[in-house]
Order: sequence, then C-alpha cells, then structure tokens
Amino acid sequence: MKGRTITQLQAGDRAEFTKTVTAHDVLLFAGVSGDHNPVHLDETYAQSTMFKTRIAHGMLVGSLFSTVLGTQLPGEGTIYLGQDLKFLRPVYLDDVITAVVIVSEVIPEKNRVRLETSAVNQHGETVVTGSALVMPPKA
Repeated sequence: MKGRTITQLQAGDRAEFTKTVTAHDVLLFAGVSGDHNPVHLDETYAQSTMFKTRIAHGMLVGSLFSTVLGTQLPGEGTIYLGQDLKFLRPVYLDDVITAVVIVSEVIPEKNRVRLETSAVNQHGETVVTGSALVMPPKA
C-alpha cells in the first residue's frame, strides 16, 4: 500500500499513533542511539534529579512522529525532510503517549507538506510539540 500523494492531501488531514513507553523501549533506544544518560537508565541516579524517577529519551518520543508519517500520513514512501521539537514535559516509564500529526500546509509545486506534530500523555498533557516537513510519495 502506497502512501497518499500531494494531490490526495489537504490541510486538516490528521493521523495518530498511541504507544505505551516501557523500560524495555528506553533500554533499546539507548542501545540504538548510544544515549546512556543515567536519567533514562539508572533509577538511583534518576531519583536524585528533578524528575525523581527515570524518564524516556525525548527523541524516543519524537520518533513516534516518524511512525505516523511513514505508515499513515502521508504513509509509505514518505521522505522525512525536517522536524522541529519542543519538549514540554517529561515522559515517564509506562506513560501512554499519543503522537498526533496534522497537515498544516500542502506545497504542490515543491511536492512538500508541512505538518504540526504533538504528543500527549494519558492525562491529556502535551509533552512534545513541533512541526515537520515531508515529501510525500510520487503518484
């Protein structure tokens, strides 16, 4: 199944992906990224921080936008060109995060789409906001 092309997209189109962020996810992300900051991996250390417990990597949460963009909106064949992120709240282990992507601008002459991105936890609190620029698949 191919993703939506530029002519099939319009401002306001929306998609989302929900995931529980587990300790295992954090461990795997540390291994893949090389980010072994103890605030993510060491409970004793994390207890001494302002968070009082381990938190997920911000970029792990940010990567959920890639899931939406590459599988749903625009979908398969999409090329991720850029992402701005602002981390508003920590994501704790076992938080349920919903990544939301909304088309904000379609630029047909350049085959580009701008999207607003946000991630919300199970309490309805926004944890990450930003915007993305992608190139949807060609027809």
